[in-house]
Amino acid sequence: MVKSRTLLCAALAIVLFATFGTAQLTSSLKSGKAELQSAGALAFAPEGILLVGDSMGGAIFAIDTQDRTPSTASSVDIKGVGDKVAAMLGTTADQIMVNDLAVNPISHKIYLSISRGRGPTAAPVIVRMDTAGKLEEVALENVRYSKALLPNAATAARQRPESITDLAFVDNQVIVAGLSSEEFSSNLRSIPFPFQNVSKGSSIEIWHGSHGRFETNSPVRTFVPYQYKSEQLILAAYTCTPLVSIPVADLKDGAKLRGKTVAELGNRNVPLDIISYEKGGQKYLLMANNARGVMKITTDTLATQEAITARVSAPTAGVSFETIEALKGVEHLDKLGDTHALLLVRTGEDKHLNLESIELP
Repeated sequence: MVKSRTLLCAALAIVLFATFGTAQLTSSLKSGKAELQSAGALAFAPEGILLVGDSMGGAIFAIDTQDRTPSTASSVDIKGVGDKVAAMLGTTADQIMVNDLAVNPISHKIYLSISRGRGPTAAPVIVRMDTAGKLEEVALENVRYSKALLPNAATAARQRPESITDLAFVDNQVIVAGLSSEEFSSNLRSIPFPFQNVSKGSSIEIWHGSHGRFETNSPVRTFVPYQYKSEQLILAAYTCTPLVSIPVADLKDGAKLRGKTVAELGNRNVPLDIISYEKGGQKYLLMANNARGVMKITTDTLATQEAITARVSAPTAGVSFETIEALKGVEHLDKLGDTHALLLVRTGEDKHLNLESIELP
């Protein structure tokens, strides 16, 4: 009887904690219209709150999707995603662009950020899809949301689309990568969540081995949070393709930081998306690239890897990796539970976009 009461109390405590936690996260959100000027990088905060990078508006939006029904679904095979989305939006596949993909870790539903149309008049759209392929547009009116305006987003016309290149939720902070209007424009910033004061962020300098020089104006293309022992790191990938380690604790307002280049993964290449995962007791990164396929990167030597500080004449250097030859045309990816990944794949034959799941390699 005592054991039953203990279990009941524990269950009630969990429910109350979950309810209180949800209230805490949503207490700063207001009801209204989330007026996005663009929809780019996506990530999830807890409790089904979707983070959306609006580069053209120079802002981060946090939108309560109210999508909190748990699921363990891990099988996805949806053909012609671009055509399906275009048909729902009343246009054709050549008039939409899929900018990013994120999986809600609670419901395993798939979220796509879309540009409907081309050029500066393209309209931002967020689309939600279940693992069976059922589509719906995420409402941006009459939703609970909050907005963090970046005080120094890049203003030049060619740089504005890169004012937000990637984002992630880490320890009650939203980490944002992109270009700023500062002299050293490569920027990482940490914004407390619920959104509070937004700092100018940190200017990031890196050594680019294949170029043989320090660089301060190349944006992080994609990054992933990574915890080593008690230290929270950002592993950031740049064009051509340095992989750089940056401690989250160092992201201070106005700081000028020098990241540690731990790998050169090949030039003439743009990294597209990256995730971290654990398999067989080992931690790995999985990174999609536009010219060098999908890389499985080992992390067991990250802490001991010497910083690359000289020109790299070989194609690659630093931490080791392998290319997953079976994976072609991957443009975006995200984790689908602990054992699978979701891939947005452009086929070689017809250039159609498909969504498919794989077991993490």
